[in-house]
Amino acid sequence: MTSTLTHRLMKRNQSDTVLSQHDRPDQPQDEGGLERLHALKKDAEDRVRAAKKHTGRRFYTTRRFLFPLGLILGILLGFIFVQPSDFQDLQTHLALLMDEFEISMPQFPNLDLPQLDFSRVESEWRRLWSNIPEPWKLNTNGLEFTVGEKIAGRGLTAKHPVVLVPGIISTGLESWSTSPDYRAFFRKKLWGGFSMISQVTFNRDKWIAALMLDPVTGLDPPGAKVRAAEGIDAASSFIQGYWLWSKIVENLAVVNYDTNNLHLAPYDWRLSYYNLEERDGYFSKLRATIEGFVARENRKVVLTAHSMGSTIILYFFKWVESPEHGKGGSDWVENHIEAFISVAGTHLGVAKAMAAFLSGEMKDTVQINPAGAYVLERFFSRKERQNLFRSWAGSASMWIKGGDDVWGNATWAPDDLDNTTHTHGALISFRENPRGLQGEDGLSNMTSDDAGTWILERTPTTFQRMMQGNYSFGIERDVEKLRANNVDFTKWTNPLEIQLPYAPSMKMYCVYGHGKDTERSYWYTQKQYEFDEVQPDQPSAVCTAAAAAGGCTAGGLLPLARTTHIDAEYTDDGARPPVVNGVRVGEGDGTVSLLSLGAMCVEGWKRARWNPARIRVVTVELPHNPVATIPRGGGTTSDHVDILGSLALNEIILKVATGAGDEVGDAFVSDIREYARRIKWD
Repeated sequence: MTSTLTHRLMKRNQSDTVLSQHDRPDQPQDEGGLERLHALKKDAEDRVRAAKKHTGRRFYTTRRFLFPLGLILGILLGFIFVQPSDFQDLQTHLALLMDEFEISMPQFPNLDLPQLDFSRVESEWRRLWSNIPEPWKLNTNGLEFTVGEKIAGRGLTAKHPVVLVPGIISTGLESWSTSPDYRAFFRKKLWGGFSMISQVTFNRDKWIAALMLDPVTGLDPPGAKVRAAEGIDAASSFIQGYWLWSKIVENLAVVNYDTNNLHLAPYDWRLSYYNLEERDGYFSKLRATIEGFVARENRKVVLTAHSMGSTIILYFFKWVESPEHGKGGSDWVENHIEAFISVAGTHLGVAKAMAAFLSGEMKDTVQINPAGAYVLERFFSRKERQNLFRSWAGSASMWIKGGDDVWGNATWAPDDLDNTTHTHGALISFRENPRGLQGEDGLSNMTSDDAGTWILERTPTTFQRMMQGNYSFGIERDVEKLRANNVDFTKWTNPLEIQLPYAPSMKMYCVYGHGKDTERSYWYTQKQYEFDEVQPDQPSAVCTAAAAAGGCTAGGLLPLARTTHIDAEYTDDGARPPVVNGVRVGEGDGTVSLLSLGAMCVEGWKRARWNPARIRVVTVELPHNPVATIPRGGGTTSDHVDILGSLALNEIILKVATGAGDEVGDAFVSDIREYARRIKWD
């Protein structure tokens, strides 16, 4: 130990001597030694700079950026979500919180300290809140009640009872489990609201376990018990400040709607439609609600459904008529339903559902910035998203329907643009030499039929059985077979394999947005091998010597399969249609493709084969013209979700509900009629 310290001291003294000679030019110096010293110093500085450049973090990942950003975001969220009235109970909540965690304030007997008083804070916050422009508040857009006031000003008032059916992920889900593992969640929202954010952040694994359904039964896993929230508030807002149905409810209230003639029918959107009735009696409850309205009001009901809710209604029509299920008879819809308004309906499926089932991805996950992508992958990986999506059998109802006859083949698609460079008919495409394949062949561009089979082959057998037992995705042209499908519940989510109910006096309205880039098809790639429980019986799962060069490890865990995901490295803005991060965009409302939104409305249901009663079907396309300075676009947006706040949509709903539905006529802003004519209906 002593010798080591002595050695270090001698080296230090030698260094000090050299430096002192350098600082005193009057002393004789070894010029060669000084040159070597300068050279070493310069080399060391160059190495330090190179190391900093190599290992330096981007500015947006440093604390100097993240800390002030967090402060700014916190203040903005406070302005958005904290209402002035919230301060009234803050003192009580703080006292309860301190008592819960046994926190006590220090006592000073000789000092008279005032009690915490937030009244001044409340008044100042109220003053600041009042100065924020109304359209900038996410929970309001400055257009509240205006459509209702306009309709009421014409002397129109509530006429037909209204039932609202939300879309997928719109209904809040809450836990009812008293199991020790999930007791902390009891009566808390696991989906929707700030409670969800808290659970995802601090109890992620338990949150995922509670929401993931049993892959065999399609119901809650052991110990978990999650149910849909009830009442109008179940889908009025996703979280405080992010409205869903609240704008429509507000306007309906102006023309004298309340809980006596207005009902929101929430449901557990994770479940297959069959299990919705088996576990929750959803369709029985919906039927009872409608029959109660008709008996009390002596008027038929207006059904308004959004997104996947439109498919729920089509299924309900068949269920209620079926002699084996609802047993309402073939005239039940005619006697009870005045009109059906499909808002942004997913009639023929959604392309993003295919990508979600295959790789747990979609446009929203591959087009976020690199920092966001890193956080997403670390916090909620592709594999976890993939497993969660596959367990939610309800979302599988959005698998695209009609196959190549509707969505196109390898050279053509009905919605291809003029001078297209790559057809949408190839739902999944591969570049010639995607990175990671290293010369392997066997992959080719796939149409919707090919892609559907390919995706199913890469899913667990439990998912395949669920699909076979609940859904069908073909096209049926034979009238007799269509009639036979009236008693086959696996066909009821596919409008191409069932007929509309025989209800000649019922009116149908298809209302949806157009003008927002929508994912329509994809470029995919495959990379390294990974352990995969999906294909244990496939010969291709065996690691061969030839495959070892691509990353397969002979003698490793089996089965092995290549990871498959969207080719996010591929962007081609000059292509037609353009490709952004492996996603080919087409026409639609930002979520659902134009073909799915409108083809059945303008062509399929105009044919007696699928509409034997010749129900009047009106199609209204709303152009997407958001106001750039207003969050969520204001009253002229037609985004898939934000359309629920559209002035035009609200006016249509109120006109139909108040008995002025005849004023609503066809309106088009796209070429959907031409695209629909190109589909192979016959």
